[in-house]
Amino acid sequence: MLQIANLTFDSPFILAPLAGYTDLPFRRLCREFGAGLVVSEMISCHGLVYKQANTLAMLASNPAERPVSFQLFGADPLIMGQAAALLSTFHPDLIDINMGCPVKKVTKRGAGAALMQEPQTARAIIENVISNSMVPVTVKTRIGVDSQHISALDFARMAEDAGAAAITVHGRTWAQGFTGIADWEVIAQVKQAVAIPVIGNGDICSHAQGLAMMRQTGCDGIMIGRAALGNPWVFTPGGKPTELSPLLDGVCRHLELIEQTLPAGHMPGCIKNHLGRYFKGLPESASYRKMIYDCKDLPALRQVLASIRGNI
Repeated sequence: MLQIANLTFDSPFILAPLAGYTDLPFRRLCREFGAGLVVSEMISCHGLVYKQANTLAMLASNPAERPVSFQLFGADPLIMGQAAALLSTFHPDLIDINMGCPVKKVTKRGAGAALMQEPQTARAIIENVISNSMVPVTVKTRIGVDSQHISALDFARMAEDAGAAAITVHGRTWAQGFTGIADWEVIAQVKQAVAIPVIGNGDICSHAQGLAMMRQTGCDGIMIGRAALGNPWVFTPGGKPTELSPLLDGVCRHLELIEQTLPAGHMPGCIKNHLGRYFKGLPESASYRKMIYDCKDLPALRQVLASIRGNI
C-alpha cells in the first residue's frame, strides 16, 4: 500500500504526467483501469499566475479521477509559490514539482531537469511551493545531469530536508532524454538515502515489470508514462488484450470520457493521436490508424470504430 503524507492509495501504480496526453479523460480512464494516482500535464507557473486560458483549461477535474496530483513547472521560486497558492484553490490531492523534464523548451528557461544543476534554486522552489500549498507537495526528478554527474542522492536528501512529501526518480539522466536504459540501481540508492516515499520511474511497460522494480529497488510506488498511451491495461495484472473486441471496449470507453469533456462538435487532433495508439502491434494497425486519422468529426470517428468492430 502506497502512502504519501496523510494519503493512502489503493494501488502503488501511478500515471505519470505527459504533456499533451494526461488530460482529464485519460486520467479518469487510467483510474478506472487501476492506477492508484494520476498526474496532470505540466502546468506552467507563469501561465497560471497570469491566468492564461489554455493553462486554466488544463485544471479541469472531476471527483471520479481522485486522487489526482497537479504538476507545476517553472524556475522562479516566487512565481512558483504564487502558482501553488492559486493551484491549491482547485483542491488537488497533491501538488508535484517538475524537476526532471528534459525537453529544451522547458530547460532553456531553467525549469525541469535544468534545476538539477541549481540545487539552491530547486530548494527555494520546493520551500515556496510548500509554504503556499494546502496539500502535500512532491518532486519529480532524474538521476542526474549526465552519466558523469549522478546527483540523485544529494538531490533527494535536499528535497526531503526542504519538506517534500515524496520524490519520484526517473532512472535516466537529463542528457539521455528518453533514450537508453533506465538505471534502477540509482533508484534503489535513493530509497536507502531518504525516509520519504520514493516512486520509481523508467522502463516500466507492464504491471509485472512494475512489481519487479519494487522488488529490486525497494521503492514505494511505480510511475508509468509512455507505456500507458493506448494501453491503460498497463495498470492491471492481466495487461493489454490481444483480442480486438476487448481492445475496442477500452477505446470506446476512452472516447466516451473524451466526449463528456468536449464542447459539441469539437475534436482536436490529440484525440485521434490518443485513440490511434491503441492499435499498435496489431496486424491491421496501420489501416486502423489511417481510418481514425482521416476522420473529420466525432460522429465519423464513432462510425469508424463501429465498422472495425463489425469486421471482427
